[in-house]
Amino acid sequence: MAQIQTSVQIGRPVPDVFEFVTTPANWLIWHPSSVSITGATDHSLETGEQVTEEFVVAGKSGSVTWTVVEREAPSRWVISGKVAGAGGGDIAYSLLEGDRGTHFERVFTYKMSNWFLSLLDWLFIRRRIEAESREALRRLKRALESPASAGP
Repeated sequence: MAQIQTSVQIGRPVPDVFEFVTTPANWLIWHPSSVSITGATDHSLETGEQVTEEFVVAGKSGSVTWTVVEREAPSRWVISGKVAGAGGGDIAYSLLEGDRGTHFERVFTYKMSNWFLSLLDWLFIRRRIEAESREALRRLKRALESPASAGP
């Protein structure tokens, strides 16, 4: 199993960040791997709800069905994904209130479907996924801290 952990400080209250990151339509705003999302996309997903995401990760396109397996609003949210024709993984979001807003952490855990892909992951793929994850959190921070997103 591979694990990629990224975190960022966002100058917004925890409930605002939680609502934004757990609403799949917003993934298209901040996550560079998300190409399109279908299903229940217009609200913060509850346990058991699903969406299907078309993605491009480390140059490889595919489709994954995400199911919410844990929700402790507004501090923790976990989805489990099954990639069409391959393996899968889990993404966990943890949010903590801090002096300057929200400490947001994203942990992506995944398993390659065979030894050859595991080797490629170790040699090349993981670095690209790590870079995409860091970029996602930069975009998330920018999206939530921009004047247009300030709201009431």
